[in-house]
Amino acid sequence: MQATSFKIGDIIEGEVTGIQNYGVFVKLSEEEQGLVHISECKHGFMGDINEFVKIGQKVKVIIIDIDEFNQKISLSMRALHKLNISPFPVRRKRKRRPLPNIGFKTLADKMPQWIEEAVDSIDHDEFKTKIKV
Repeated sequence: MQATSFKIGDIIEGEVTGIQNYGVFVKLSEEEQGLVHISECKHGFMGDINEFVKIGQKVKVIIIDIDEFNQKISLSMRALHKLNISPFPVRRKRKRRPLPNIGFKTLADKMPQWIEEAVDSIDHDEFKTKIKV
């Protein structure tokens, strides 16, 4: 067996030589061809592969694997197309729930009454202690 002249990561323009329900065969050179598995054709769901490519069509592919024992070349068209997603996860905005009408405003309303009650209580305690002495 002769060694392939290609390396993993090479981007090549080849010609579609065969279409099967599991993928597309692409002629890379006069001696070598590779297979683009149906999962490597495009991002997302692949319906009918015959509607995606035609025999004789020129396609751009990247070599993603080379089986050294069998000299079979695995190709991808999908890896050449950038997927349009954000590199960061989406942060969902939380809905704020309405809060009950409590808090510092209520304290501000009640504070004068509490102070008055506390002063009265202190005055009564002082009066009682003076009488006992």
